[in-house]
Amino acid sequence: MVDSVRIRDYRSSDADDVNRIAVAAFGQFRDQYQDWPAMLAGLSRTSSLSATGEVIVAAYHDRLAGAVAYFGPAVEKAAFFNPAWPIIRMLTVDPVDRGRGLGHALTAECIARAKRDRSPIIALHTSPIMTIALPMYLKMGFTKAYDAPPIHGVPYAVYTKAL
Repeated sequence: MVDSVRIRDYRSSDADDVNRIAVAAFGQFRDQYQDWPAMLAGLSRTSSLSATGEVIVAAYHDRLAGAVAYFGPAVEKAAFFNPAWPIIRMLTVDPVDRGRGLGHALTAECIARAKRDRSPIIALHTSPIMTIALPMYLKMGFTKAYDAPPIHGVPYAVYTKAL
């Protein structure tokens, strides 16, 4: 990892940046979601995941450039996930900072936290439209487990990785 990338826990002062990055990261998909205004509203509240999950941020040259949420094995999650699995949610990297290894570093931190929690597996859900994230997850050892409910008309699937 480049020396200029730093992974750390979210602070409440990061909220605006986390929300801005989520909106920017998903902006390229606006025409693929049938209800972009509803999707946008949710993305604009990404920092609220910190109420129940561990939000982790990536700083690049001392500015926030990415974020992800980790939900441990005992935390409530969507019904299509096995409740015992820790999960990765809302991995986002600012489009101007893609290609710097931030997504990989944030995902690796979630995997490390799942190992900390002594989980034998970690899960996430993503879509084929995520042409940067999905190949990265596959290279990191995630495999498709089953289809998940679509989000605003976009297909999603659950992927798992044995730890």
